[in-house]
Amino acid sequence: MSMDPLLARARGLWEDLAGVPVSFAPTGGVNVVVSPESGMCPVGWVGVVALGESAIVTVPSESAAVIVRDALTRLPVDAAVDAAAVREVLPVARVLGPVVLSYVSPEGFHPVADSSTVGQLSGHHPTLRSLEKTAGPEDAAEAALDEITSPVFVVREHGKVVAAAGYEAWPRRTAHISVLTAPAVRGRGLAQVTGSAAVTHALAAGLLPQWRARLRASRRVAAALGFEELGAQLSIEI
Repeated sequence: MSMDPLLARARGLWEDLAGVPVSFAPTGGVNVVVSPESGMCPVGWVGVVALGESAIVTVPSESAAVIVRDALTRLPVDAAVDAAAVREVLPVARVLGPVVLSYVSPEGFHPVADSSTVGQLSGHHPTLRSLEKTAGPEDAAEAALDEITSPVFVVREHGKVVAAAGYEAWPRRTAHISVLTAPAVRGRGLAQVTGSAAVTHALAAGLLPQWRARLRASRRVAAALGFEELGAQLSIEI
């Protein structure tokens, strides 16, 4: 049976980001490779990405590979991206994630009907820095508006930008979506409005939109736009 095209494209992206030849095993399981220059995690860390019933793992050295391969290949695939489960089998110093990886096709996309309130800015516009300051350093770092390569789609209220979204161009014609909303206006659907504009722009360019979510609220926005949760990503420092 042929693989879901959305899953196939997502896997191709992360196989490229691994930095060395590696693939998600068609029969499932965890595949560990040595890649000091992996784009799946910070330098020197272990990167784990599970998509479907398979996972790929990059490690920075041969010595790390021995430890990680022995530990993670004995875990179920979903446990390999579970921070608590990984801590039980590896000497973990720090963890980033897990984050849920979601993707959407043109056929599955549910755009917001009324986008008349959405404007556009460049990613380096000074008003976006004000939004980041309002949102706080943790949320601003996660959104990474300054890394957006597309136009930034914004909603303004009283002359201030209160919500913004766009995407960064990733390998394999992937659009990595970024969304940030001011705390005072959350819960009003503005992330969905700006996110919809960013996804519409990405799909029109023939790109694969990727939504990476840590918080349940972000996952709900992605689901409302038609994104499918296909897997998860975890980064580990051992």
